Amino acid sequence: MDLMQISGQFSVSGDCLEVKPFGNGHINDTYAVTCASEGGVRRYILQKLNSRVFPHPTALMNNFAAVTAYLRPIIKKEGGDPDRECLKVIPTVQGAAYYVDGEGEVWRMTQLIENTDAYLVAESSAMFEDAGRAFGLFIKRLEGFDAASLIEVIPDFHNTVKRYENLEKAVAADKAGRASGVKDLIDFARARKDKTGVIVSALKEGSIPLRVTHNDTKLNNVLIDTATQKAICVIDLDTVMPGSLLYDFGDAIRVGCSTAEEDEKDLSKVNFDREKFVAFTRGFMRGLGDNLTINEEKLLPTGAILMTFECGMRFLTDYLEGDVYFKTAYPEHNLVRCRTQFKLVEEMEKSLDFMQKTVDDIYFDILKGNKQKEA
Repeated sequence: MDLMQISGQFSVSGDCLEVKPFGNGHINDTYAVTCASEGGVRRYILQKLNSRVFPHPTALMNNFAAVTAYLRPIIKKEGGDPDRECLKVIPTVQGAAYYVDGEGEVWRMTQLIENTDAYLVAESSAMFEDAGRAFGLFIKRLEGFDAASLIEVIPDFHNTVKRYENLEKAVAADKAGRASGVKDLIDFARARKDKTGVIVSALKEGSIPLRVTHNDTKLNNVLIDTATQKAICVIDLDTVMPGSLLYDFGDAIRVGCSTAEEDEKDLSKVNFDREKFVAFTRGFMRGLGDNLTINEEKLLPTGAILMTFECGMRFLTDYLEGDVYFKTAYPEHNLVRCRTQFKLVEEMEKSLDFMQKTVDDIYFDILKGNKQKEA
């Protein structure tokens, strides 16, 4: 694989001087490409898409190109800088959004947004709140985009009903002979079966809108400006698909409001961080502004619980199937992950009234602020 040759397939400024590995992503192969021209040195991000995780990479890139092309003029109209606040697809020399090499692998290139950092864990509640604002604003700016025109690059990715059905199939098949040892977890999931269809049904009935959603709202998918410490750009748009904003909100809360790592064995360390919940919720809802519907507002806490429950079911399903999807470091790794998620579900359920009051209070403040502006 000649990375310099592949880099040369894209319309970069100047000559490519260096290509080296970049970042700590676990899915795509990512490189920084340094180029020199009369205007100085510029860097780009070159990525080979993981065709195992994304079996339809060209459809993914069509989504990626369409969404970023839509966002950039909106950001400019709002007085922002599209080159820092939105990824830009660097076309190939033939004008395509991606390059397919001789082995059929799909490559893409975007600008490297300099003087930014990505954090795995928020250094403060303020950082987490601003990340929430960035994700909320991302959804708001795409309000006018036809979500139904996007391809589902991972079909039923957040279809919690299907995730539950997959779990029951794994229990019945018991390929790895592990079901008898996790009866408590299977019972935990079955006790919550009736809740799995809440978001799916609301979308189907039209009581909440179908939106363009990110579907991987971890903190490190927002770039933080090193000078201002403000969240400036939502990245990793591979899973941008039609869905509900409840997915994005819920997954961010799942990851960011746990007091322990995803594979913490000591469940006494797994708790729900209420302070961080308030911070992210405030940022996310203010980013959305008046774009949030009342039905969505009422379901935000449910979204947090369901996304956590769904993730736990996925870990349990993979454990029962013999660890065929998620990478594991030891035989019980997926089991530990499942127990962590289910413990967090319990903690969220205990905090449901608190979460709903928080959401209602912030929603009221936003409505009151909008009325004051109108007056």
